[in-house]
Amino acid sequence: LKTTLEKNQQAILFLNRRGSATYVFCRDCGYALRCPRCETSLTAHQSDNSLRCHLCGYRRNTPQTCPACGSNRIRQLGTGTEQVESALQKLLPGIRTMRWDRDTTRTKGAHWEIMEKFSSHQADVLIGTQMLAKGLDLPLVTLVGIVLADSGLHLPDYRAAERTFQVLTQVAGRAGRSPLGGEVILQTFDPEHYVIQAAAGHDYQDFYQQELAHRQELGYPPFLKLIRLETRAASSEIAEKRARGYAEVLRGWIQNEGYHSSQLVGPTPAYFRKVRGEWRWQILLKGPNPIALLQNHPPGPDWIIEVDPPAIL
Repeated sequence: LKTTLEKNQQAILFLNRRGSATYVFCRDCGYALRCPRCETSLTAHQSDNSLRCHLCGYRRNTPQTCPACGSNRIRQLGTGTEQVESALQKLLPGIRTMRWDRDTTRTKGAHWEIMEKFSSHQADVLIGTQMLAKGLDLPLVTLVGIVLADSGLHLPDYRAAERTFQVLTQVAGRAGRSPLGGEVILQTFDPEHYVIQAAAGHDYQDFYQQELAHRQELGYPPFLKLIRLETRAASSEIAEKRARGYAEVLRGWIQNEGYHSSQLVGPTPAYFRKVRGEWRWQILLKGPNPIALLQNHPPGPDWIIEVDPPAIL
């Protein structure tokens, strides 16, 4: 990075996490600060000393003491774009940085303002999230650094590998779009993973073949159809009871009405088990034609149905 800047060129640092820390907790009692509406960990933002939920927008000030035990040993873990920018300014004093994420682009015209300033070389390094992945043509950018390249790779979602490969190759494509050439550096804890290897080599064919083999082995699209059924309720007990009851009904239809090619997975709490005050449970149906089962036995109005969903979180 230092060499790039000495050549009067620019760099991009990509990290698909906003904020300065993704987990805030008490070192004495272990209490973690979570969103009261979503049950997810609040993300710290140094810019306004706040804690925010990135699912529903809930916000509160960062406490000086633990709400549970009163200790002042509040600690923050994890990394976000704010922390990367802060660390960079300490490592290279005088460096001109800009951030491009949802927090810096809330106002009308903010996207274009950031792009205009960076394009006219009013900053040396652009630090951002997935917004950086598409549509940027920056001839002075000769270095792209991808921080925690595997951060989304191990989510419990059958499309996690596909999404990770897609965003890595798109971000990497921001370097070397001029005669100056370019370099891409991926920081990862899992350098031998086929997604990281394929992205580093820009090898679409290798990724395609390996990902298809995994999908076929596990019975995911495009080899089988996948249906995700989700129910939500203000009470976790109601959501769970409804999900377990409907799952038993589905199992009975599968066993007794000739739908033996369909496989039922669940019910389970969704990965984000509570969002905006509602508890979420889900059921997955896999098979050559699980749609026929639901067409003959449609669920009630308390269910959301997705066929080959973009995510199962």
